[in-house]
Amino acid sequence: MAEPLGGWDVVVVGAGTAGCALAARLVDAGRRVLVLEAGADSPLPAELRDASTLRAAVPGHPANWDLPGLLADGRTIRVPRGRVVGGSSAINAGYFIRPTPADAADWAAAGNDRWGWDELLPVLRRLESDRDLGDRPDHGADGPMPVARPGDGPLLAAALAEAADELGLPAEPDKNAGGPPGYGPVPRNVVDGVRVSTAAAYLAPRRDDPLLTVRGGVRVLRVLVERGRAVGVATTAGDVRAHEVVLSAGAVGSAHLLLLSGIGPAARLRAAGIEVLVDAPVGEGATDHPIVHLPFAPRDGVLAGPGEAPLHGVLHATSDGAAVPGDLEVLPWMAPFAQVMSGRPATGQPVEVGVALQRTESRSRLSLVDGDPDRPPLVEYRHLVEGADARRMRQGVRLAAELLGSRAMRAVGDPVALPAGDAALRGWITERLTTAVHLSGTARMGPNGDRGAVVDQELRVRGVEGLRVADTSVLPRVPVRGPAATAVLIGERAADLMTGR
Repeated sequence: MAEPLGGWDVVVVGAGTAGCALAARLVDAGRRVLVLEAGADSPLPAELRDASTLRAAVPGHPANWDLPGLLADGRTIRVPRGRVVGGSSAINAGYFIRPTPADAADWAAAGNDRWGWDELLPVLRRLESDRDLGDRPDHGADGPMPVARPGDGPLLAAALAEAADELGLPAEPDKNAGGPPGYGPVPRNVVDGVRVSTAAAYLAPRRDDPLLTVRGGVRVLRVLVERGRAVGVATTAGDVRAHEVVLSAGAVGSAHLLLLSGIGPAARLRAAGIEVLVDAPVGEGATDHPIVHLPFAPRDGVLAGPGEAPLHGVLHATSDGAAVPGDLEVLPWMAPFAQVMSGRPATGQPVEVGVALQRTESRSRLSLVDGDPDRPPLVEYRHLVEGADARRMRQGVRLAAELLGSRAMRAVGDPVALPAGDAALRGWITERLTTAVHLSGTARMGPNGDRGAVVDQELRVRGVEGLRVADTSVLPRVPVRGPAATAVLIGERAADLMTGR
């Protein structure tokens, strides 16, 4: 498998949500690209194409990395991440909501002016084919990623929309318009019930292009660096050499590879027995969305059945004292998790309503357990350790409970009873707290002089020439909406930066 230096223009590590978009656009620009993917590169089975289920997200599934995570109270959780061509876009729920103008303003204000809204909006338009709103100026009609909103849903969906109106919450019919937050349908990269991954949208149309080579079942072990320049990667199938290396293995995988390559906090690398190449804050200051789920006991006949969309509408609201609008997300599922995960009916089970804090003060950390590349890193989620975060999460939970206790929702089911008082509610939340699996910022971008930055805004790793990172690792902060669309945006933007487009 070894290739001479210059045999490949670019090696892209990871055929995930960002990596597929990046590789395709580099090929369009005339680059000879090798994509290496640890998971399988084969036609996706029906269970991965079926957007009504999350069967690949269960522990032990071959398309799922099933990574370890640690919460602040010491509880261990499992973190599903895609291990297949298409990455997590091939196993997730298809939620495809853009970052907001406030996100872009925040990234630009951190010293990354090439990531402001005016720079990103044309890319967001380019990457999408909006089946509902593609004729509008701020949307795209002929991009690779299809975007569609659900039509008529189960009775539960109608009741939730009525409940939001009953509470006086504003409507937000287009979650990708960058407008004020409210309740509205979830844009999804799903067509006729089929999950459209970035592998299907970006790689499939270019499979016959001689400039593109995709190799599945190849795990990268570290970046090869000679005299301060990345010259390729070491893999389980031998060394590969190229003019440029881009890590697109996700916020966990890319950071892990940087650490294994000697790029990270010097003391931690030495403790793991790894020679220090660049002392950099890899894995430090990461962000994610803490989430809890409220149960709701539905009446018979109000839920989505097997094969129907598990998501329909989502509420974004703003907490008291929030730094950005829409920092609270209330995401109701239309079917019990037991059905969503298995694809089989789950009669008598409650549905779950997720309540997530979309902007946090608390920061998480990814670190090596040891220097063995076969051992996954540890993600330490410091969710709600900051008092302001805990307070705003309580506000979000109470808002969700109010929504579920509305007249409209009582007509279709029984709401949850929350404990009274802040102290009791804090304990209730702590017992149910987990993560939304939206890790970002493990190798964030920033200007010269930013001691917390690993890459510059061109996504180049400081201290190593010819090496970039292109996935949600680079975000200064996780967006206030789910990051799938943002990951595609990063892949597209990275290709622009690399080709001068």
